[in-house]
Amino acid sequence: MTDNVIEAQVRLNSGKGAARTARREGMVPGVVYGGGKDPVTINIPFNALFQRLKAGKFLSTLLTVKIDGKSEQVICRGVQRHVVKDLPTHVDFLRLSEKSRINLFIPVEFINEETCPGLKKGGVLTVVRNEVELKVSANAIPDHLTVDLANSQIGDVIHISDIELPAGATSVITGRNFVIANIGSPSSLRSSDADSAEADAEAGDDEAEADGKE
Repeated sequence: MTDNVIEAQVRLNSGKGAARTARREGMVPGVVYGGGKDPVTINIPFNALFQRLKAGKFLSTLLTVKIDGKSEQVICRGVQRHVVKDLPTHVDFLRLSEKSRINLFIPVEFINEETCPGLKKGGVLTVVRNEVELKVSANAIPDHLTVDLANSQIGDVIHISDIELPAGATSVITGRNFVIANIGSPSSLRSSDADSAEADAEAGDDEAEADGKE
């Protein structure tokens, strides 16, 4: 199984008995439904599914299920787990049509770091979010979001509003202009500023003490 491809087999029999048999054979029973087609019951190798679940964001990732060699574009709509062991016992996949609207995590890509004025002056790029959850159309899923650092200076903060989202895509997080990244001062400059502030504070204390003596 590659990152977002899940190999599966058609499960010919449905029902609890067939599901228990699948689990004894090291498989996780599941179903692929929706998209105007009949549901298909499937079996997925337990280890492959478990590793993919451990990677995180399974319910918000576009997946391809290969059922006996035939690919279906899907998104997971539910994972049932053992009440004690917390291991997957069943999984539901929704087929996607061109009209489907889904929530997906889209990676953020930074370009022109080599020519960024702030970084060339010694600034440090701190990435707060390396991916953003968007609501997108299934037929227009972007590979990534682009942040252009060509004109970014030390002290600049990049918000979601600074990124041009693909047509039809919207942020799942609404109501706040959250931070994607910032360019901070180099550590040497921060140390210098801190020393200067400390010296100013000490000078102020000395002046106050002198005034008190007068």
